[in-house]
Amino acid sequence: MADILALSHWIDGRKVEAERPAEGLNPSDTREIVARTPDGGVAEVEAAVDAARRAFPAWAEASPEVRSDVLDRAGTFLMERRETIGRLLSREEGKTLAEGIGETARAARILKYFAGEALRLHGQTLASVRQGVEVQTWRQPVGVFGLITPWNFPIAIPAWKAAPALAFGNTVVMKAAGPTPATAEALVAILHEAGLPKGVLNLVIGRGGVGQAIVDHAEVDGISFTGSQGVGAGVAMGAAKRQARVQLEMGGKNPLIVLDDADLERAVAVALDGCFYATGQRCTASSRLIVQDGIHDRFVAVLTERLAALKVGHALDPATNIGPAVSEAQMETSYRYIDIATGEGGRVAQGGRRLTLETPGWYVDPTLIVDTVPDMRINTEEVFGPVASVIRVSDYEQALEIANGVEFGLSAGIVTTSLKHARDFQRRARAGMVMVNLPTAGVDYHVPFGGTKKSSYGPREQGFAAADFFTQTKTGYSFS
Repeated sequence: MADILALSHWIDGRKVEAERPAEGLNPSDTREIVARTPDGGVAEVEAAVDAARRAFPAWAEASPEVRSDVLDRAGTFLMERRETIGRLLSREEGKTLAEGIGETARAARILKYFAGEALRLHGQTLASVRQGVEVQTWRQPVGVFGLITPWNFPIAIPAWKAAPALAFGNTVVMKAAGPTPATAEALVAILHEAGLPKGVLNLVIGRGGVGQAIVDHAEVDGISFTGSQGVGAGVAMGAAKRQARVQLEMGGKNPLIVLDDADLERAVAVALDGCFYATGQRCTASSRLIVQDGIHDRFVAVLTERLAALKVGHALDPATNIGPAVSEAQMETSYRYIDIATGEGGRVAQGGRRLTLETPGWYVDPTLIVDTVPDMRINTEEVFGPVASVIRVSDYEQALEIANGVEFGLSAGIVTTSLKHARDFQRRARAGMVMVNLPTAGVDYHVPFGGTKKSSYGPREQGFAAADFFTQTKTGYSFS
């Protein structure tokens, strides 16, 4: 059994010792304590913001090459240690080991990508409408950013928020997600090892009060949040009240349309990946399968067969396909929605059982629910677990209407061999990201990420689009 980690806040470039009243359990084996964690609050946030504010002028004025070098070194260190940190991630969050290592490698690549972007921050030279006047625009850092990060991608999302903030000259106060602070601390430690000056990146570990203190702090210039819709709405209101920048990503109820002309094997593979891998705990997961009449029965039969063959088990077992839910509460949410769906007339085609495995953990039987209609709660509310529902439709137009008929709009997909329907779907789907013959979950780190409707609010994340949030544009006029 691995040693129990004793976690600390990181404030002003050093670990801050504190009492550690909370225990983080391994979701694959709840007899195992992964880490003992401090429970920070307003005092720690105050100290972290003060450190970030003091560090900001020097970091903002540093050569972009300095910022680039730190991020590039950190990316190298993280890639070299991806197996060790990926294993920690899997023990703490419940992803399979392959998923944990893969996510850690992705975070390393994000750091290296933004190492390059630090050197490519550009402006414009424009012709003025006045004779003899020159106009230029350039981007400058904003100040101190508060980053409130989720547990489902405990190293990739902190990386894709922190990397652009740091690359463009800002300083950071980060809140680690409650279930996964050890993984966040590992990232922060590596960035400091890579040469990040003290105070530039600060980490506070604690419960919801930490996030609220960050949102309310007058010296925090912007907030990037990933989490639930309810909490996100409160973050937006708190930021707007004091005119701070805000960027929110708040989940999805993502549709995958399967048309009669789809390649059946491709459709099943896309659905299996998008709905169930990573234990369905992805904001881009396909949770609504909208399937045309002519292929419906064959699709459900094959998907049911493939789903039954998946092995649910300990995250570190190489044979495991689906790891546990991150927490008991998350596990119970999945089972509660299965009960709600069957109570409203849905039928469990596969899964739905309470699992008892060799190790005690928060396991969810991957579940497919058929015979549902669009207005059932299973089709309108985010479950965030390995639970998918099937809606039968007669044609493409009905499928598109149902796909667009919820308050979320993060990711949407279609499986079809029709170029006409593929292009029409990409144009008319009310989602920030659209996939053709690909899972709705699975995006590149160098292109914009974000949704429509209540899924997202504010500028896009990732890629050069991140510059829109983490910099401010200045316009200069000169007469010669």
